[in-house]
Amino acid sequence: MAAKGSGAWTGFVVFAGTMLLVIGMINVFEGFVALVDDERVVVTRDNLVVVDLTAWGWILLISGLLMLAAGAGLLAGQTWARVTAIILAGLHAVSQIAWLGAYPVWSLLMIALDTIVIFALTARWSGVRERMGVDEAPWQEEDVAQAPASHRATPAV
Repeated sequence: MAAKGSGAWTGFVVFAGTMLLVIGMINVFEGFVALVDDERVVVTRDNLVVVDLTAWGWILLISGLLMLAAGAGLLAGQTWARVTAIILAGLHAVSQIAWLGAYPVWSLLMIALDTIVIFALTARWSGVRERMGVDEAPWQEEDVAQAPASHRATPAV
């Protein structure tokens, strides 16, 4: 059966997954630098909201690893990765506000990229899963009959 929808949305999700892998690797690298040699992190204390660079390094390292996992899951077409990636990209965009005073251009670019990733992940996911060839178990008649009333689709009026 031919999948409905444009291949462009599939490309958007592949883009989002790839960007999460790249952003995750950058965060892991920055996290390691902040943990190992925090004097190499160039910031002016007056412009940075976060004062403790070691804690910020751990946050970057952990969020980077989570982004790597979510990006790999997205490229595999997993729904859990989509939800996780939306949450991580949103948190990453908000966390860039802490860096805004120290790195304004970088922070604004990251916020814009996170916004594009969130858009790519929130538009037409079911069509993307079909085009990526990820099969969901089809519903059987007995499954529909046993589903609670809140999960059953109501017919259009």
